[in-house]
Amino acid sequence: MKAQFKEFYEVEKLEELFKASHNKPVVFFKHSMTCPISKNVLREIAEVDSEIWLMVVQDARKVSNAFAEKTGIKHESPQTVVIKDGKPIYNASHYDATASDVESVISEFEAVK
Repeated sequence: MKAQFKEFYEVEKLEELFKASHNKPVVFFKHSMTCPISKNVLREIAEVDSEIWLMVVQDARKVSNAFAEKTGIKHESPQTVVIKDGKPIYNASHYDATASDVESVISEFEAVK
């Protein structure tokens, strides 16, 4: 596992992370502890060499709802979203979310710097 998962439960932290996305892409993963697909996709996304902000939907419902409202992206889980400059630049759910896609999106930003 390369990813550094960081769970969070406060809408205030979500606001902070959206602000941080103006400096670098921020990766979010919505995870359901009761879904076997989510468990498999979590293993896939764990291969991303990056910090990943984890929303466990059973424990962070307010944050998950605020995230959907802020991005305009309908809630799904598992769901992987990369935010840059406060806007989503990558969004995939279920098995469409891959570590290689997330790393490509992140590296595109780093190449532009």
